[in-house]
Amino acid sequence: MTAPPIKRLTQALRAIGFRRSTTAAGIYVSVGFGFLGTLFVARQLTPEQFGLFSIVLVTSGFFQVLLDLTAEEALVKYGFDYATAESWGKLRRLFGQALGIKIAGGVLAGIAIVLIAPFADEIFGGSGLTVPFLIASALPLLQSPEGVASAALILRGRYDVRAWLLAASMGLRMTGLAIGAHFGVTEAVVGLVVAQAAAMVILGAVAAVAFGRFPAAGAERLGEERRGILRFVLHSSLATGAVSLRGALAPLLLGLVSEPVQVGFFRIAQAPQQGLASLSAPARLIMLTEQTRDWARGATEVVFAGVRRYMRAAALVMVVVVPPAFILMPWLVAVLYGDDYKGAADAARLVLLAAALQFVLGWSKSLPVSIGRPGLRVLAHGIESVVMIPLVVVLGREWGATGAGGAVLAASAAFCAVWLVLLARLRREAAHAT
Repeated sequence: MTAPPIKRLTQALRAIGFRRSTTAAGIYVSVGFGFLGTLFVARQLTPEQFGLFSIVLVTSGFFQVLLDLTAEEALVKYGFDYATAESWGKLRRLFGQALGIKIAGGVLAGIAIVLIAPFADEIFGGSGLTVPFLIASALPLLQSPEGVASAALILRGRYDVRAWLLAASMGLRMTGLAIGAHFGVTEAVVGLVVAQAAAMVILGAVAAVAFGRFPAAGAERLGEERRGILRFVLHSSLATGAVSLRGALAPLLLGLVSEPVQVGFFRIAQAPQQGLASLSAPARLIMLTEQTRDWARGATEVVFAGVRRYMRAAALVMVVVVPPAFILMPWLVAVLYGDDYKGAADAARLVLLAAALQFVLGWSKSLPVSIGRPGLRVLAHGIESVVMIPLVVVLGREWGATGAGGAVLAASAAFCAVWLVLLARLRREAAHAT
């Protein structure tokens, strides 16, 4: 006997609530593993060695984002469109081409790192960086299919599975780093590469099963949508590249104008930014999935209402969290990382304030994808980068990690100001359209 409509609705709502809560749990477990991985490396290496390891890691991440086309956002946006229209052949063509693009980007990034490796000591004023750079050149290729696999799970509505696979991946990375760092910088990089390879095999296998549950169909040409998809991918790639300037280029520039130990301090100082970004990750992942679907159905006011609810809740959380964290930051750094890393405390305070601003505007990453306007991210992050780059060089040369932290705070303030203007404009456009 078929369940009454109200009972079916209640069951569906419970399922959604459970899925959201398990998504948050999975992401927060992954955050814990990521934090512990950094902590294990910092504790086992000297500040100088940790600075060298940080240089290797941020260089790898920078070139991966710089030379990689961000196809996964287009997969989510157009994937939902094709799934709604039941255009299964186009969906398969879209994913096949995206996977090829991602792999090509990973190969190019790896080549760039290999070319830099022989000159790394001279560029960054370190010692023994060549071999770690060569080993780290495998990371972009190993990570390149991750976005495509994640998009397949999101299209199936299984962001909870994606979250726990991320937790498994970070757990493997933590283990590899903890074991490798016991022996040195090179061994820590080896541990990271081996862990990433294992994580990608697991994620790829699960994503292949999820994607295989879509109805079978031969790949079809994308036709007239192809130009729009390419434009979307280009804008997403530019926006993601701009984000990489904040996460990777800042420590790289600091390494060029300061000492490796200051890069290590700045890496520690970025923990609040990474932590708060991870704290908002479940909400952003859920918004990306549900708001993209709502926008495709024409429910624009539902999307903007979700943004308002998020901002109110996020601002309240920051009012509670930031003041005590700001006051206790020197003590937290010393307790977690040791007295050798006390030089990171002031920089961490500045990055904490920047992270709080970014947390309140966490929706700015998913909304442009949901509404099909990735160019807005290019504009906002472009202005953020224009502010940050010269300030990191000038302030970093003078005050090291603390100066770089100040540059990040100033750039984040500019980013938020731009997005508040853009949001008001989007709401007016949506109101006129209806």
